Amino acid sequence: MKTALLFDLDGTLLDSDAEHLIAFQRVFAPHGIKLDRAAYAANIMGASNEMIARLYLSHLPSHEQAYRAALGELQPITGAAALLDFADLRGLKRAVVTNAPRANAEKVLAALGIGERLPILVIGGELPRSKPDPLPYLTALKRTGALASRSLAFEDSLSGVRSAAGAGLAVVGMTTTLDSRTLTDAGAVVTVRDFTDRRILELIEARIGADADERTTA
Repeated sequence: MKTALLFDLDGTLLDSDAEHLIAFQRVFAPHGIKLDRAAYAANIMGASNEMIARLYLSHLPSHEQAYRAALGELQPITGAAALLDFADLRGLKRAVVTNAPRANAEKVLAALGIGERLPILVIGGELPRSKPDPLPYLTALKRTGALASRSLAFEDSLSGVRSAAGAGLAVVGMTTTLDSRTLTDAGAVVTVRDFTDRRILELIEARIGADADERTTA
């Protein structure tokens, strides 16, 4: 099977942007930096820590420890568990592709109770280039053994959509923070509110069918 489902984490598998914004505000406030939701969406959402540091002065401390400390009970975005059930049934590979630090990603996935169901974790900061470069998604495709033309990526940020589209993937844009038009303009082929949208399964089935047809004619 050359079909894989590749998921961003924050804003995609869980709606965590509000918590991230609060954590950044707590870290920035003592330094006189005001951060509102618009600035967060434009400059921070989906960006790597390195990119954020360059923009907001490299001497500022990381918000990640504050974010991890504030984590409470987490719930995945509606329909995520059912989509993973479907992936199990169809034997689809899956991976998480994120610019979040590994410590954050592992803690969040464990809190969501889906860490074991997403065994491949690609961390942008551990690669030579992170999102919006295509490398994180190209790495995920290599690790899953999947083809871009047979797979789907799920993203909520501009950097994430551009990274996945640049790797040749069809991208499902999650409208947790950005609007549908913004995500579509960045390269998403369809936008959804959550994982219950029937178009997601239609896209996956089309790719599974194409994969099966290719194996039959090979």
